[in-house]
Amino acid sequence: MNKVRVRYAPSPTGQLHIGNARTAIFNYLFARSRGGDFLIRIEDTDVKRNIIGGEASQMDNLRWLGLDWDESPDKGGPYGPYRQLERLDLYKEYAEKLLDMGMAYKELKEGSNKYAIRFKVPADKEYAFNDMVRGTLRFQSKEVEDWIMIKDNGIPTYNFAVVIDDHFMKITHILRGEEHITNTPKQMMVYEAFGWEIPNFGHMTIIVNEKKKKLSKRDQSVIQFISQYRELGYLPEAILNFIALLGWSPAINQEILSMEDIITNFDASRLSKAPAMFDVVKLAYINKEYVKKLSPEAFVELCKPHLQKAGIDISNPVWVNDLCSLLHERTAYGAQIVELHHEFFHGSFDVEEDAIAFLRSEDTLPVIKMFKKQLSISNFSSEDIKETIKDVGKRLNVKGKSLFMPCRIATTGAMHGPDLPKTLSLLGKEVALNRINKTIELLENKA
Repeated sequence: MNKVRVRYAPSPTGQLHIGNARTAIFNYLFARSRGGDFLIRIEDTDVKRNIIGGEASQMDNLRWLGLDWDESPDKGGPYGPYRQLERLDLYKEYAEKLLDMGMAYKELKEGSNKYAIRFKVPADKEYAFNDMVRGTLRFQSKEVEDWIMIKDNGIPTYNFAVVIDDHFMKITHILRGEEHITNTPKQMMVYEAFGWEIPNFGHMTIIVNEKKKKLSKRDQSVIQFISQYRELGYLPEAILNFIALLGWSPAINQEILSMEDIITNFDASRLSKAPAMFDVVKLAYINKEYVKKLSPEAFVELCKPHLQKAGIDISNPVWVNDLCSLLHERTAYGAQIVELHHEFFHGSFDVEEDAIAFLRSEDTLPVIKMFKKQLSISNFSSEDIKETIKDVGKRLNVKGKSLFMPCRIATTGAMHGPDLPKTLSLLGKEVALNRINKTIELLENKA
């Protein structure tokens, strides 16, 4: 059996989109799970749409996701060159062979001596192939008109160039989006014309949004480009994990999967026949799970650029560490630290209903008033606040829940939350005392 060889062949016409990233990831996983080769080829023949830096951006974002490859324009390899514009002579040579074989013909451009070359579609022939995702698919040649292989400017069309490239690069399997299904019979015609072995095809289903509409680049409900996730402080391992589950499910009942887990469990027979839904809640959940596993130091490094960009002073490392420590469990992605910071420092103070009920169920006013008195003379470091709470307990002979719960509710509005002394030291004395005053007023007015 031939060694498995697959390719990801983007056009350098824009940023790496979720759909293209999935194509690259599934081809990569297929190759690595079979001990095969994964290569990158740049399909740059749409010259007008190519953008400066498009190729580099694709490669950079694939590397960020954790992919590596065996052959490419930047690595080279035995079957290069790996850019289509550097292979024009090869396409011309094989187009002329089809002309000589009578399987193609020239079509003169009106008022010019330039010509396109069209493939002559055989009459009354069936093209059938066993799709790795969808099973047997059949097409009749009468449904396909003679199609252009080489345009009158000498540039090959996709359906011709891709066959020449895949044959000479010894590609064995092609995993791509379902929009390419109707291209397959045209490509099979070229393979058969030259007597070449036809690769195995697999066409992945579309990705849809939560309204079950096909994901389009104009869809504002979903962030679509890998570079945007990077800018927001998502983790590459989480994005890879999420995308791998868009249209594929492992045999094991597990959603948080490392690259090694996914490669070990990847089986193309488990690619879904139904559209894959881009679930933004699931993405947030997966990324949050990865964020939770970060060390405190790594989490601080993830958050600092976002705090700085938002104009938040990060010159005090102790303050930054305390802030990040406090919000680590709540943060789903790096940039969210800014939103949580603003909510923490500037959000409205509301006491939860169950917290109010607790305060009224016990004689908590003396504890809260003593806490206010002692806090007002505190230096307000987290250690000072810790000692202040203990001092209140000693003075009033209260402890445990009867001591800590009134202090927490009066300053945070909630019965549960992160370390209270650290929380208050970050909030600052003025905010903490204002909140205590509001709580006292609330209890006295409703007494």
